[in-house]
Amino acid sequence: MYFCGMFQLGKTIVSEEIIENDFVCNLNACKGACCVDGEAGAPLEEEELKILMDIYPKVKPFLTEKGIEAIEDQGLYLTVNGEYETPLIPDDDSCVYIMYDEKGIAKCAIEEAYNQGVVDWKKPVSCHLYPVRVQQYSEFAAVNYHRWVICDDACLLGEELKVPVYKFVKDALIRKFGKDWYNELEEIAQKIRK
Repeated sequence: MYFCGMFQLGKTIVSEEIIENDFVCNLNACKGACCVDGEAGAPLEEEELKILMDIYPKVKPFLTEKGIEAIEDQGLYLTVNGEYETPLIPDDDSCVYIMYDEKGIAKCAIEEAYNQGVVDWKKPVSCHLYPVRVQQYSEFAAVNYHRWVICDDACLLGEELKVPVYKFVKDALIRKFGKDWYNELEEIAQKIRK
């Protein structure tokens, strides 16, 4: 089924913007601003809450002091309007799961622990999917491209390297929807990008 600028794929409604737009994170330019800026924490799925509880002792050594203090004060996650999200550090609105590398680039401490083999969970799927956002409804999930001015350099790099959004987040889309879903998306994308 096709809608103006969107199409149905299984139980998802997908925006063509994830196919038509290019994107590759440019951490040297943005310094990890998506973990630092924002008015709310990263969305969490209910099954991710237990994972956070299980891995926290192993992730804690990677966190900043302020992040640990904020977690001790607020908890590992928040419930806001019935939705779950990561807490923010009160005085600077950074995600509590933030860390900084030697160049001062903000990174996900959970992902760093994963990269070092300390935990076997990469990070919340909403973070892994970014700049794709998934909104769950009762009958379907909406899969959209989220534009944010702090990612302008990522858009430019994506254009330069000719990497569409859906390819940039391939692993995350497979993690969320499965390989078959992604393969169908790729077939549709080839027709749209011609």
